[in-house]
Amino acid sequence: MLLEINLLFRKTACLSGRFAVAYRKDRNERQKMRMISVDISNIWGAVALPDLLAIESEVAAAYETLMEGTGAGSEYLGWLELPSREPKPELFRILLAAERIRSTSDVCVVVGVDGSCLGSRAAIELLQGANRNIGRGKGNPQILFSGNSSSPRRWNELMALLKDQDVSVIAVSKNGTELETAVAFRNIRWMLERKYGTDEAGKRIYVVTDPENSALGQMAQEEKWECFSIPADIDGGYGVLTAAGLLSMAVAGIDIQEVLEGAAEAKEEYDLRSFENPVWLYAAVRNLLYRNGKAIELFVSQEPGFRMFGAWWQQLFGESEGKKGKGLFPATAEFTADLHSLGQLIQQGQRNLFETMV
Repeated sequence: MLLEINLLFRKTACLSGRFAVAYRKDRNERQKMRMISVDISNIWGAVALPDLLAIESEVAAAYETLMEGTGAGSEYLGWLELPSREPKPELFRILLAAERIRSTSDVCVVVGVDGSCLGSRAAIELLQGANRNIGRGKGNPQILFSGNSSSPRRWNELMALLKDQDVSVIAVSKNGTELETAVAFRNIRWMLERKYGTDEAGKRIYVVTDPENSALGQMAQEEKWECFSIPADIDGGYGVLTAAGLLSMAVAGIDIQEVLEGAAEAKEEYDLRSFENPVWLYAAVRNLLYRNGKAIELFVSQEPGFRMFGAWWQQLFGESEGKKGKGLFPATAEFTADLHSLGQLIQQGQRNLFETMV
């Protein structure tokens, strides 16, 4: 479990590293480093200092297992080399496609479920706010998300929003077989073909998938839609720094080259192999709390722009850790909206949870 914790949080830290504001000197005292600050002053009483010091060797071993690719699931560790492995021609294609969508569309619908769309949605709302769609249109389109619900009402609302709008669609699916995504994509495709005709509709469809091994990739080849790759060694939930996340971010107007540069810097900065590394410290503390009877981790923010970041965090941790009868239950809360409901439970309910507050 510790390996999974370290793996997951290090991935999240790479995305967040560009925007960290706490500074410290690096190991060689030669440069400033942007680092996330982790305040653990409230854990004492639930965690003993000797236990924290003792677990450092376990974290080190988990880190080595991760970096050497010798643990379970090592065939899906391709994200460790992101963003440096993103080929420049692919990045150039992403930027060109994003500019076409921006110039021709009032609305871009991203069709995907769970990790296929949560990372990009988290990044967009974190950087541009939860209400970023207000007042947007052609040249800077609205970004809507579909394919993650079986609700007829939600689908009808989406169709009403798309009426009389110029629309493009980005379908994101590693294997192309998720039911909700497949149904939503086929219906949006049908809507586009009725509105624009088959040829013009095809120019408004963009696919992000495993082009060699997925049903969606095969369909894209047959229909000659523009197709971007999620590499076979990267699981969909960890693909936010591939076209799975970068294309919709670019459509939103985010400078994805700056995001990639920041992630590359963070990858180097967080390769600090001691508890001076806040990633190591966080992984160790949450593992000790779990061992000491805390069954729930509550991710809390007072900023609405973090809402979808929390949903992405919840998906990554829940799906990856919830195996073999183990795993913290990941929950999210937004204060002050939840302060007088969940806040009451936190303060005076069962002592079986801990908070991670951003």
